[in-house]
This record gives sequence, structure tokens and C-alpha cells, in this order.
Amino acid sequence: MPNGVRHNMDAKKLEKAGKIAAEVREYAKTFAKAGTPLMKITEAVEKKISDLGAKPAFPINISINHVAAHHTPLFKETLVLKDGDLVKFDIGVHVDGYIADTAVSVSIGKYPENDGLIKAAEAALAAAVKLAVPGTELREIGAAVEKAITDAGFQPIKNLTGHSVDEFDLHAGLSIPNFDNKSKVKLEKDMVIAIEPFATNGAGYVNEGAEVQIFKLINPMNIRTGREILEFVAENYNVMPFAKRWLVEKFGTMKTELFLREALSKNILHPYHILVENAGAKVAQAEHTVIVGDKPQITTK
Repeated sequence: MPNGVRHNMDAKKLEKAGKIAAEVREYAKTFAKAGTPLMKITEAVEKKISDLGAKPAFPINISINHVAAHHTPLFKETLVLKDGDLVKFDIGVHVDGYIADTAVSVSIGKYPENDGLIKAAEAALAAAVKLAVPGTELREIGAAVEKAITDAGFQPIKNLTGHSVDEFDLHAGLSIPNFDNKSKVKLEKDMVIAIEPFATNGAGYVNEGAEVQIFKLINPMNIRTGREILEFVAENYNVMPFAKRWLVEKFGTMKTELFLREALSKNILHPYHILVENAGAKVAQAEHTVIVGDKPQITTK
């Protein structure tokens, strides 16, 4: 069975995760005002996920303007939203390992450039979701995303993709392109995929930035420094991405820094660097999780 196929996954838990993710996404949008601290949004969103009976599948990404993805607030971060910002809320939740991944972009204030990028990403997502049926080639989804975004006068980000989803596995092996990448791999019934177009008025590619606040456990092994932290990560996050600030809150800055240094040097953790648009241009994102079928089922609608 190819990567991306649902392996006896619990449809009710997938649907519950999707419903919660959608509610939390809309809740996050209510904080999208100039002067709102990112930490206020983050704390409210994390509490909402818990209150609704789920857990984060990854730390909330609040990526602004040219930062396309992977910015989550630092411990006690003081950054606030500003008028003119184009902010992306990327939210993942899971219910017993069954994942929903969704994102929305919001303009802080009325700015035609921001609004155009947001509409382009949303139009691309709508076009792609219609193709989430058995037999569709991945290149067809990419072509639909690319056409919707270029028709709006922008560029898709070609080195960012959507992904298949499996139990406790956010990126389950299948990449869902945002341009016609010529892939003839076909979708199959009951695959669970996250489709996430990114639209930009820049070059259409991203680079890794220096900042990294999100990590994932990939290779549990003996560690000299911070064994209790490693055990905590394995027990609480499994192989789900987690935020550095979550560890700092529990173990303090010094212990966390020492642990991360050794864990990264031994390839125990994978770091998720922030991803920035090559030309420094603004980026909009839209995303849904979809179960492939004769009628595509959007779990995060």
C-alpha cells in the first residue's frame, strides 16, 4: 500500500479532529488585530484546543509577511501584530493521534495586496480540493493550484508542498505539489491529505531562516544531558512537532538549551527552521485536510 493511504484509521476521530481544528482556526482569526501580542493568541489557541478535547499536532504557526511558515512564538515573546501585516495561522490538532491540519491568512487592516494574495491562495485551495478523488495524478493538483494563483497575478511557492497524513504522522510520505511537477502518482480512495497552497508576489521559493523554535523527535537514543527532557518529549509528543517554549516553561532555559544542543548534535531531533520567501515578499497560505473519495471530504471545513 503506498504512502498516504489511511490504514484502518478511525473516521470519527479524524472528523472530530477536523471539526476542532476548524473551530480553533476561526477562533484564532478573532485575535487578528493590530497591537495583539502573538503570545496572547498562542496561549488562547492552545487552551482552546485543550478545552475542546484535543491536543496540538504541532505548535501553532503564526507566520507574518515574508515568513511563509514555522514561526511559533518564543518563550515570553513580545512581538505584536501590526497594521499592514499579512499573518498566517497554521493550526494542527490531533485526537488520539488522528490529525487535522488547517491554515488561514488574514490581513491586519485593509490592504489590496494582502487581500489579493489571500484570495489567490483560497481560490487555489478550492480548485485543488475538487480534485481530491481517486485516480487524480498529483501533477493535476499542482497544475490547478498554479493556474489559480498565476491567474490572480501571483506565484505559487514551488518548494513548499502539502502532504499525506497518517496516524501520529503529520507528513506521511506523499507530497502534494503547488505546481505541475509532472508526478503521475495517483490519489487513492481513503488517502488523507493536507492541501496547502502558498501565494506570493515574490520569487516563488523559500529559504530556511536562522530561527528555529519547533523540533520533532526522530531518533530516540541515550543522551547524557537532559534525559528527563527526552523522556518527557517521547511521552507527551511522540513524534509530533513541539515548541521549544513548551520545554522552557517546564524545565527552564538553561536545561532546555543544553538538551537541544546535544539532541541536535546526535540527530535525535529534527529542527524546523522558519521558512522565508526568497525575495522578501509577502506570502499567503490556505489549507484544509481532506479524505480522498468520490466526493472529497474536507474534515477542516
